This record gives sequence, structure tokens and C-alpha cells, in this order.
Amino acid sequence: MYHKNLLLLMENKTDDFENRIALGMKSHLGWKELTFRGLGILSRRLANHLIKIGINKGDKVAILSESMPEWGATLFASVLAGATVVPLDIKLTIYELQSILADCQPKLLLVSNAFLETAVELKKEIPSIEDIIVLDGSSAMTEYASMYNIENNTEGKWRHRAPNKTALIIYTSGTTGSPKGVEISFKNVLAQIDSISKCFDFGENDQLLSILPMNHLFELTVGFLSFLNWGTSIYYSKSLKPKDLFSIIRDKKVTFMIVVPAFLKLLKTGIETEVNQLSPVRKAMFKFFYSIADYLPLWTRKLLFKKIHDKFGGKFKGCIAGGAPLDLDVGIFFKRIGMLVYQGYGLSEASPVVATERASVSKFRSVGRALPNVKVKTDPETGELLVKGDNVMKGYYNQPELTKEVFTEDGWLKTGDIAKIDKEGFVFITGRIKSMIVLSGGKKVFPEEVESVLEKSPMFEEVCVFGGRRTGGQKNSTEDVCVAILPKQEIAESAQNEQELENIIKAEVKKLSQRLAAYKRPVNIITADAPMPRTATRKIKRNEVKKLLLG
Repeated sequence: MYHKNLLLLMENKTDDFENRIALGMKSHLGWKELTFRGLGILSRRLANHLIKIGINKGDKVAILSESMPEWGATLFASVLAGATVVPLDIKLTIYELQSILADCQPKLLLVSNAFLETAVELKKEIPSIEDIIVLDGSSAMTEYASMYNIENNTEGKWRHRAPNKTALIIYTSGTTGSPKGVEISFKNVLAQIDSISKCFDFGENDQLLSILPMNHLFELTVGFLSFLNWGTSIYYSKSLKPKDLFSIIRDKKVTFMIVVPAFLKLLKTGIETEVNQLSPVRKAMFKFFYSIADYLPLWTRKLLFKKIHDKFGGKFKGCIAGGAPLDLDVGIFFKRIGMLVYQGYGLSEASPVVATERASVSKFRSVGRALPNVKVKTDPETGELLVKGDNVMKGYYNQPELTKEVFTEDGWLKTGDIAKIDKEGFVFITGRIKSMIVLSGGKKVFPEEVESVLEKSPMFEEVCVFGGRRTGGQKNSTEDVCVAILPKQEIAESAQNEQELENIIKAEVKKLSQRLAAYKRPVNIITADAPMPRTATRKIKRNEVKKLLLG
């Protein structure tokens, strides 16, 4: 059975790996690193301060910061103080952040210097926010405390909370009147850590390079908590430029990364570009070795493609990929050159991993088997994948009706994805019931969220947002945000011609889209010339609109 208490787990790991590097980040001043002992001290100092300023059990504290060692210390400090953590996406607009914070009503904002001005504006708009604390050093705004200038007191009576209490609220949308916050309990988090530890064998000799944002639940429970549980050192980068990432990979002998498929696709393209610049003889040798690689053991492939592995520091083993579907040719490419890519499947409501490939457990086109202690099955009528286990969320914060909709009567979580499960338990995702749009980088966009912004225009009669699949190029088989707009009759009649009408509509969409994070803004704007098909209850038939306009 897994740990019943996250505080106890933290204390045990601090003792087990005391002087090992836990978290590190490279800046223009060099490396900033925290040992497991140092992480414990920083976490306890902040936890003591949180209790001193009045944070009570169950109070919500929000974190608005790019990934850095202090982010992790803030998470642990909040747990020690008994608070519920609300990680925020730094790419959201102030408008979106306001909507989320108005919903969860946090008492405190913990921010990096980069987002301090945003935090100050949010504090003015959200009455529940009583204070702001800066994570990474002192700021020009001296009225706000910093993690590094608070009192040096690491002793306190830490607040244990029951396994079923909410540890995290993860928001998957922010613009609508009722943002959707996924409540993740301590039991959910601990179940995920335990299951992941049974699927992979990492340890003190491994180093992880973290490139996903910490508000991403995949990064938080797998790339952060699970790897710390193994005693793995985790490194962050201020830059995501390939040359900067490769510098860290080589310097720290990085062995593993947690990534989204789009990153691997870019990496593959970069390697292929370098191969194409080789002499004809060396290029022919690469192609020959690549063609026979499937029949060779892993260590032989590493020797055949040694120059590529040297660029990765010589110790790199591979990646876990999640957040979006992995292109088959990308997975095959890295496997053939001697790098392992484990594809996983999950959703925030499941904390988030449901199934994953393992070193000795994989099958062509499958996302692997369900994690230990996670049950999966398909609905016999719709083919929808259903999930049950200690990893499944408590529900959506303050939305009992919405929560009820995503569970079956006997307690199975509806994923919204269509799947097949073979006799050996391998899961194959074959489609999606729900309308959610998954972008190439793994970001998820909810059409209703975008529609709620665009429908505010007095120019538009009808608005329908959907995902349009790309074909060819770097983003082949991924989706873009598309919108179909039926203009009001007077707007259509005022335009001199079709081109002018299109320009008017595009300008209006772009203006309103400023309220949305950049990745949520429609890239394909289509002008409809007739009312859109609707159901008997007057809901627009999204899939029919998509079929009519895109074929």
C-alpha cells in the first residue's frame, strides 16, 4: 500500500536523500541548486510564515510562476501549512486569471518577480486575496515579503490533512462564467506516485530535465513528485531553445525528460536536418543502420548512433510523452536510434495518468496498459473509455451537477475518449467523444470557452468553435482552433462584397480574442452564409458544422 500521508513521504525522502541535489536551475549567474535537505528547509521556512500570517487548514493559495526550484518548495510549504494549492497557467490573460481566482477565492498569491505586477492587479480585483509573497528573491515592491527575506524559522506544528481532502485544484478553463476546477485529493496524488513507481525504475543515478510548466498536472505528479520520490535530481531551464536545453543535458548528464509529443517531433526534425547535411557516404550509412536497427539490441543502436547520443551527453535514456497523441513515426524514429519513448494516456480528472507503456510492456499503436491499481473498461454501447481507481478526482470544484455528468451511476469516470482494450489489457485510443481540441503542444482548448468570448460581439448571430485537423508539415494530424461565424444580417448587408465581410469578421474575432491566451485564439476563421444546423434543444451541431465547412 502506498504512503497514506504526503507529509510523512516528504520527511522520509528528505532524510533518505539529504545531500543529493533535488532541484536546480541555470541562470546568467550560474547554477542555483537545492539539496533535498535545502528543499526541506526552504519549504519549512515558508510554511512557518504562511501559518504566521493566518493561512488556515483548507485555505486556498494560488501559485503564478514559471517553473523554478522555489515552485516546488512553495508546493511543499503549502502542504505543511495545510493549504490547498491552485497552480495557475502563466500563459493566461489577466481576464482569464480573474475568472479562475474569483471562482476558487484564494487567500494568498505566491508569484515570481516576472508576474508580480500581474499579481498586484489581480489582488485589486479579487477581494479574497489578502497578501502576495514573491518566490525568487526580493522585489522592487518592498511591501511584499519574499521567500528569502522571511524569518528563518523551520520549526512548526505541521498540519496533517486526511487523504480525501483536496490537495490541488487544477483549472482546465478560465473564461466562462463557471471555470472548471478539477479537485485532486491527497489520496489521488499518492496513488499516482505509487502507480508510476511500479511502472518505471528510476533512482539516484538519474537526472531529469523538466520543460513542462508546473501547473500541468502531468508535470506535477509525474515529472516532479514521482521523480523526487525516486531521489532523482530535477533541473529547469529559463530557455526552451534547443541549444540551451542541450547544454543542460550535457552539463548535468541528464538521463530522462517528460515531454509533449510536439517537442519530440521538433527534435526528430532537427536530427534529420543534421543527417541530411552529412556527406553522401555517411548519409547512406545512417540510412542503412536505421533500416536494420529494429533487429538489434538497444546497446548496439546506441553505438551505431553514437554521435547523436553524444550530443545528448552520452547518458540520455529517453522520455515519457503525454498530453497529446504521439505520432507513430516519431516513436519509431527514437526507438530505432536507441532512445526509449514511453507513450502515456491520461486526463486531469485522473491525476492525470491512466495508462502508459513500460520498458517490457508495449504494443504497436497502444498507449500501454492501465497503471497498477487503475481499472479501465469501455462502455458497451458507445465505446467510451471508463476509469476507476484512487487516482480519480473528487469532482469539479463547486460544480456538483457537472461532476455528476462525468461519472456513471456506479462511479466510473467518463473520459470522453473512444477506446478498445485487447485481451492482454492494452489500451488503444481510437477517437474522442467530447469536443475538446488538443493542440500540437498538448494544450487543450474547450470550444465553449472560446465561444463565450466571441458571442459577446453584437456583430455575430451564431458562433461555433471546433478543431480542424492539419495534414502535412510539422503539425500533421494535430488540430487548430477553428471558428465558424454567421454575421448579423445588417452586418452582412453593410459589406460591399464577400472579402470586405470576411475582413470585418476577422478583425472582430481578433479583437475579442485578446481576452484569450494566445494558444486559444482561432487561427481559421470561416464566414457562414446560412444558419447552422441545430438539435431539437437548439444546440448547434458542432460535428455537422465542422463536416459541412471542412469536409
